[in-house]
Amino acid sequence: ACLMKLGFHLIPRLSSIVPESCLLIVVGLLVGGLIKLAREEVPPVLDSTCFFLYLLPPIILDAGYFLPIRPFMENLGTILMFAVIGTLWNAFFIGGLLYGICQISNSDLTAIGVLPCLLFGSIVSAVDPVAVLAVFEEIHINELLHILVFGESLLNDAVTVVLYHLFEEFSVDGSVTVLDGVLGVISFLVVALGGVLFGALYGFLAALTSRFTSHTRVIEPLFAFLYSYMAYLSAEVFHLSGIMALIACGAVMRPYIEANISHKSHTTIKYFLKMLSSISETLIFIFLGVATVDGRHSWNWIFVTMSVVLCLVARVIGVVGLTFIINKFRIVKLTTKDQFIIAYGGLRGAIAFSLGFLLNKDHFPMRDMFLTAIITVIFFTVFVQGMTIKPLVELLAVKKKQEAKRSINEEIHTQFLDHLLTGIEDICGHYGHHHWKDKLNRFNKKYVKKFLIVSERSKEPQLIAFYHKMEMKQAIQLVESGGGSKLPSAVPSTVSMQNIQPKNPPATTKPAERVLPQLSKGREEEIRKILRSNLQRTRQRLHSYNRHTLVADPYEDGFSDLILKKQRMMAIDKKIKEMTNYLTVPAAAPDSPTMVRARLASDPQSYNMKPVSDSVPTIQVDLASPQSPDSVRLLDELGEANGKEQEEDQGLTMKLPGGSSRPNKPGETDNTREQQKLTRCLSDPGPGADEDEDEPFLP
Repeated sequence: ACLMKLGFHLIPRLSSIVPESCLLIVVGLLVGGLIKLAREEVPPVLDSTCFFLYLLPPIILDAGYFLPIRPFMENLGTILMFAVIGTLWNAFFIGGLLYGICQISNSDLTAIGVLPCLLFGSIVSAVDPVAVLAVFEEIHINELLHILVFGESLLNDAVTVVLYHLFEEFSVDGSVTVLDGVLGVISFLVVALGGVLFGALYGFLAALTSRFTSHTRVIEPLFAFLYSYMAYLSAEVFHLSGIMALIACGAVMRPYIEANISHKSHTTIKYFLKMLSSISETLIFIFLGVATVDGRHSWNWIFVTMSVVLCLVARVIGVVGLTFIINKFRIVKLTTKDQFIIAYGGLRGAIAFSLGFLLNKDHFPMRDMFLTAIITVIFFTVFVQGMTIKPLVELLAVKKKQEAKRSINEEIHTQFLDHLLTGIEDICGHYGHHHWKDKLNRFNKKYVKKFLIVSERSKEPQLIAFYHKMEMKQAIQLVESGGGSKLPSAVPSTVSMQNIQPKNPPATTKPAERVLPQLSKGREEEIRKILRSNLQRTRQRLHSYNRHTLVADPYEDGFSDLILKKQRMMAIDKKIKEMTNYLTVPAAAPDSPTMVRARLASDPQSYNMKPVSDSVPTIQVDLASPQSPDSVRLLDELGEANGKEQEEDQGLTMKLPGGSSRPNKPGETDNTREQQKLTRCLSDPGPGADEDEDEPFLP
């Protein structure tokens, strides 16, 4: 199998067309065929005990330990909708329609009851995490779609286990009551929450044990594997969800264990988990091929074909219907492309085969036909959907995963936005997930870290811890480059130096290009105080309020607001009056060529002027339309008034003859007023000082 994996990755054209899981199944089919040709009995390689106790746990632990917590928790509601409601819909839709088809067809299928059909639907309804991992890691889909499909495949285990055991018992008993349905719902909650509880308990035990392993670094990785496997076995003993227990154990223990163990132990855990999960995945697909050749098949065209079709139809309807509901509550909506990838990525795998293999032939005489249909569904999803999903992702231009890690700048801004949103929720009195995440972080820093992490590490701010991690990287690079003997004595305590220093340093070493800066304890403490005082902390919750529930102060009559508004209006009026000096220009003479051309442009028939009383120039306008005025009078801003002062200056004004005019101001003569006539610049600023009046006005 390992040689096949090597050859598979050495041929890039093959790996771009065929997924690795398909190739491994083909290898299993070839091995099973060779055993058959040799007339030997094929061993039952994929029996349920071997699969559930030895092959499945490493894959789930690898997924749970390296689970991206942030996107998983942000999309937890969507994942649970797909995992719980979607799996229930698939099971009842497939089982119910299969029962109807079996009753309609004139064949031996009429003997199959509704409970065995629902049992078959519960087996083939769940998305398989092994198949999803094998395919989705090769197509490098974006993080949102990956965590939605993969999270669904992990969390639907509880639903599958409960439905499987319920329908198995109901099929044996032959009767179902309302009480059985209520107990089924309660058992689902017990199975799911019990598995999570076992996993969290063993995760805390692993973290507590790793606190005391600083003197025996060799056995540090062993505790991570042992406690995880104990969580899985303990959950399986009580018929709880072992997959949920492994996920909870890996996610809970990782941050505390990595803070306590050495760098070498961390590398050991990482690569040993990857190796174990890769071996298990390889063996599962090969054994699946071998078991396909060995199995006793009972082929029924109607049942097998309708099983494949109903699996596809149920998946598409479930994803589209649930997404329609989910998008009403999501900020980042799931697009049509996302829905297609989620529906198309619902692969089935070896878990369904093992559950079918567990069925008792005495109670289920149609077991062989069920196994044949399950294998057909697995092969269709893995081969057809697994081989075509990569070209479809390229064709639809679905966003790919960003391979580069986030920079420090992105990390800082992400934390800043978390603090900001938590503060906004705090002010509004809204208990959102940012609020509860902040509460959990406070509890974790105040109590849990002090108990589970070594004392000198638990009190460090995240920035200092990150600085220590960078320092450690530089120290390792320095040792590898041959500068280990020049290391300063004050190296951070995150990793014991016995794990990175060479035992026998070379006698002649080149001087290191870069020596780590040595800080005194006092200086380091001073840096910590500066960081603690300047890093923003979200304030403690006081009285929660929002703008809809604000109560008016009975002792405040709003008088100060009125005064403030009045002062603002006076300031605005003053600014407007000051600006009028810049907005006005000297008016041209009424009989100047400019004014004549302006009148001619507006109305050619208004060229002749008629004298108007009070020596005010008037433009006579013949009625071109019912809306046109009889005449227009040109007044200057410092001209006559009818006794009351106008606040705003008036320029070119349209006014009926005989209107009131302003009296002259004291000390102002007619000649002076004629020379100082001004008009407001409405659309044309008028002729400038350096412009020639004889230039043509019209274009």
